[in-house]
Amino acid sequence: MKTMHTSKTAYRVGWLIDGSGQPALANRIIIVDGERFEAVLEPDEALPSEVGIVDLSDCTVFPALIDSHAHLLMSGSTDPVVRKYQLENTQCYDDRATIIAEHLAQHLSCGVLGVRDGGDQQGDVLRYKTDSTQPTSPVTIAAPGRARHAPGRYGNLIGIPVEAGMSLAQSLFSGNTRRDHVKIVNSGLNSLTQFGIETPPQFDADDLRGAVAAAREHGLPTMVHANGHLPVKLAVEAGCSSIEHGFFMGRENMRRMADEGVVWVPTTVTMQAYQDYLASQGHRSDPSFAEVSRKNLEHQLEQINTARQLGVTLAVGTDAGSPGVHHGTAMQTEIQLFIKAGFRVEAAIRCASRNGARLMGLLDRGKISAGLRADFLAVRTPPQTLPQALHAIVYRVVNGRPT
Repeated sequence: MKTMHTSKTAYRVGWLIDGSGQPALANRIIIVDGERFEAVLEPDEALPSEVGIVDLSDCTVFPALIDSHAHLLMSGSTDPVVRKYQLENTQCYDDRATIIAEHLAQHLSCGVLGVRDGGDQQGDVLRYKTDSTQPTSPVTIAAPGRARHAPGRYGNLIGIPVEAGMSLAQSLFSGNTRRDHVKIVNSGLNSLTQFGIETPPQFDADDLRGAVAAAREHGLPTMVHANGHLPVKLAVEAGCSSIEHGFFMGRENMRRMADEGVVWVPTTVTMQAYQDYLASQGHRSDPSFAEVSRKNLEHQLEQINTARQLGVTLAVGTDAGSPGVHHGTAMQTEIQLFIKAGFRVEAAIRCASRNGARLMGLLDRGKISAGLRADFLAVRTPPQTLPQALHAIVYRVVNGRPT
């Protein structure tokens, strides 16, 4: 690879996946001027004068990735001691900040340049984002602070219950409103021991509509944890921006989401991780649990395929920080699961780049196109085997600069 130090750089690439979802293009030249893409040229088009050249002609180039659902404070460890320590949340902020920084580094090493956080009990990820004493990371964070859940219901790990005498909207906006999005928990967890179990909604229609309206007044999108038909239905009808997880939500909810432009972040890798964990336990695990996790995984893949056919906008999120779901590396598995569910490689990459960028409000990211911010990755493999090579990124450009 030969590089000249000029204001513009031309990247000769073997294959280009541009993030639009369209089929890969062979033998293209990407022109980067400063921090922006200037043009994508055919191989026989003339280059600008005095342009540096980088040869990536044996590589597939594609946009940097976005993890649209992660928990930066949590580790993917399955060690009971580690998880208990995390659940008890007894470490000081400086220790928790170190954990966040480590997880950001893991994302960066896997080509993830944007992380949409799902909340934590103390709001530490939001605090970290604006903490000038912490190391600067190329990874952009979008954080909600502390999620809100109903008293006595699931959600303590990622937020706080709505205070007594307050509505959901009042609880969300009674104090500091500085955040990137609002996180609401509107169901329980997806069961790992009983197939198809649906928990009731945590909030009624009025509460959800009021919370979404209040968020809009503050210019904020709403991220709703919801599994099961009714919890998802209420969130979609309230006008939420995205449904997180969405296990067992059903076809009619997907139709509504397609009609209303609600984004779905399926986090399917969580079921794959649990299945892998049970397999590693061998005789120590209950065989019925393995069967439930297998069926959960298959059902979610079927839902993803249905959503694709119905025109639902999907974004790739991993729920990294869940047991067995590791920051950065889980993106590879989730993208492969999207492809297993029926997405072409190029469409899956769009879900993992452009769609995630839009969900985070990063409108100039996630696509290799003139005028947009120049973030991209290269792997030394053709497009059809790209997902298997995501762990072996050979070249990375962040904001126009090779890193």
